[in-house]
Amino acid sequence: MALTGRTALLAALGSLPVGILAPSWTGMLAVNAPLSLAILCDYALAAPVRTLQFTRSGDTSVRLGDAADVHLTVTNPSRRRLRAQLRDAWPPSSWLPGTEQSASRQRITVPAGERRRLTTTLRPTRRGDRRAERITVRSYGPLGLAARQGNHEVPWSVRVLPPFTSRKHLPSRLARLRELDGRTSVLTRGEGTEFDSLREYVPGDDTRSIDWRATARQTAVAVRTWRPERDRHVLIVLDTGRTSAGRVGDVPRLDASMDAALLLTALASRA
Repeated sequence: MALTGRTALLAALGSLPVGILAPSWTGMLAVNAPLSLAILCDYALAAPVRTLQFTRSGDTSVRLGDAADVHLTVTNPSRRRLRAQLRDAWPPSSWLPGTEQSASRQRITVPAGERRRLTTTLRPTRRGDRRAERITVRSYGPLGLAARQGNHEVPWSVRVLPPFTSRKHLPSRLARLRELDGRTSVLTRGEGTEFDSLREYVPGDDTRSIDWRATARQTAVAVRTWRPERDRHVLIVLDTGRTSAGRVGDVPRLDASMDAALLLTALASRA
């Protein structure tokens, strides 16, 4: 059983006149006996906590710096109306500093035999997996004097991925990639290194691209054309040793390496 601030206020207001006007055990009993009876009745009329049913849904991954919404569905199978305060506990790094109490606590009212859905918004401050710890429910009676309290384990995990701050460079790098592939009408310097085809020589071509063997087999001068490398396997290796714990500015060296690897992977997947 948990008593509320309203109970303490009523007890203080009832004891004050008795203590001033007629201080005696009889007067105290005359005030506290009805209050105790009201507390017991209020506790008995509060919806049970152990029979509540919980299910989770929502985001399972989020970029560092973004917000993730985890939905919690509360089902009240009892015959009493649920008036409760609910605390959805997560690790401290799941929220911005100073916002944990307001983000994790919510009030809910669920009629008998119905369900309601709550949304917990996470704003993680560190990489890694964030797992829900427990749900604490405090069910109040209709008078708001006493409450039932209990805990429920409802597992859920949200994986916090690196922020990928170099994503802002991706459009310019993709535009450069299209130029190298010849999909834009922009004159670019340099050529690929993978052989593409042969064509007839035209004035202005680089003489170093002439294929003399193909020229000997035909009457015209043949020139090799090149294209950027394709169908290559890209293997990215990250150092996760002690040196990766060093900081580059305000970011760990490992995070900077992962950011560069993400940009390289995004480009390679489109090349």
